[in-house]
Amino acid sequence: MQIDNRYATLDDRLFHRQPPAALQQPIAGHFNAQVARQLDWPASADWVSILAGETIPAGFDPLAMAYAGHQFGHWAGQLGDGRGLLLAQVIDANGYLQDLHLKGAGLTPYSRMGDGRAVLRSVIREYLAGHALSNLGIASSNALGFISSKMPVQREQLERGAALLRVADCHVRLGHFEWINQYQPELLAEFTDKMIDWYYPDCKADAESMGINPVLCFAKAVIARTAKTISDWQLVGFAHGVMNTDNLSITGSTLDFGPFGFLERFNPTWINNHSDHGGRYTYQNQPSIAHWNLWVWLGQLLPLGVSKEDLQTALAEFEPAFLGYYGQGMANKMGLSAEHPESFEVGMDFLRLLQAEKLDYTTSFRRLINESNWTALRDDCIDVAAFEQFIARYQRVMSEQPVANRETLMQDNNPVYILRNHMAQRAIELAEQDDFSEVDRLYQLLATPYTAQPIIEQENDLLPPFGEEVAVSCSS
Repeated sequence: MQIDNRYATLDDRLFHRQPPAALQQPIAGHFNAQVARQLDWPASADWVSILAGETIPAGFDPLAMAYAGHQFGHWAGQLGDGRGLLLAQVIDANGYLQDLHLKGAGLTPYSRMGDGRAVLRSVIREYLAGHALSNLGIASSNALGFISSKMPVQREQLERGAALLRVADCHVRLGHFEWINQYQPELLAEFTDKMIDWYYPDCKADAESMGINPVLCFAKAVIARTAKTISDWQLVGFAHGVMNTDNLSITGSTLDFGPFGFLERFNPTWINNHSDHGGRYTYQNQPSIAHWNLWVWLGQLLPLGVSKEDLQTALAEFEPAFLGYYGQGMANKMGLSAEHPESFEVGMDFLRLLQAEKLDYTTSFRRLINESNWTALRDDCIDVAAFEQFIARYQRVMSEQPVANRETLMQDNNPVYILRNHMAQRAIELAEQDDFSEVDRLYQLLATPYTAQPIIEQENDLLPPFGEEVAVSCSS
């Protein structure tokens, strides 16, 4: 591996150096061969010992980051890596910087009331979610692997301690800028300059050619990437569940999986986080919350010579950027031309039908691909007249502006498999008995989510469960 510990060269007020606290009696959970190839991870490295905190490879420089944030819309003060350590940064096989971050590494100065540990259920959920989103083509953290242990960790009840080595293109959050402005404002200019150099290197040249402040160019780039990621979430039905400013990365990559969920029976107001009593972070609110978080973040850039008016103008680009990405993506999912004036509304018609009939989001889009499956879709509807009305309009719009290779386009934009909560729960229950076979099956299934895999799929991989929707605990 090519180590490049850039963050460790910054002012040491931004972090705290420390080794991980070893996790007792580690048990190998699952190793991600895809990520290992991406990192040029050495075959000789004892990944279980490294994830357990027993071994620190040569060149690694573990540190806990300081940051702050707004949680559920309120200033939360200093936060930081309370149970995680940035072990190292490396240049991957594609020439990109990647962070290796150990979650469950023990107490840090930022642990507050926490114990510095992670539990097996949340580690498995994050491991599979990062793998799922990455293979769906969505910007996301992933993980090299996870381990279990015999160490008990107290949550609502005693659970098994675990650790995960998260891999992401960046762990700098919107909340890093909030922390600096609140506690060390003299570091803001140099820190921002480094973030531009590391993550948006084209901004300085672009800013010079446009005659604008590089910080404004940086702001525009972060806004655009965030708009793209949120649109991608909406298109596959992903609900993050806890979009605090400390959980959004400046590169737009999905970070910090907690009470996430993929929509099943389509309900855009589904509250998937049982701590979200007001429904702030529901699926349908994600675009507006991203906009709000960016507004908070842009305020941190005011001391850097950019005007409030320029930042407001930059933020005004978020909505059209989001709608542009989402509109094109929805047209692709429907097999329609985005240029047709009715393509977006046809997509909305279909979503309204799914919501009214409580149909499964993912499976219903797959059924729409081939006309031979429309009868099954029709049979799932109580209001058959509404279905027929939708189909008539859909067929008309398709015929008025045909799309080449329509079925292939739809197959490439509508996954067969998502990580349903009951799938993850089954894997967790077996893993708690030291059986990681279901984790491995889901890992294989989610590695190629757009391709049917009848040999390893199970019936409940394609169906929503009976009963009420699940709200997941923030406890992890």
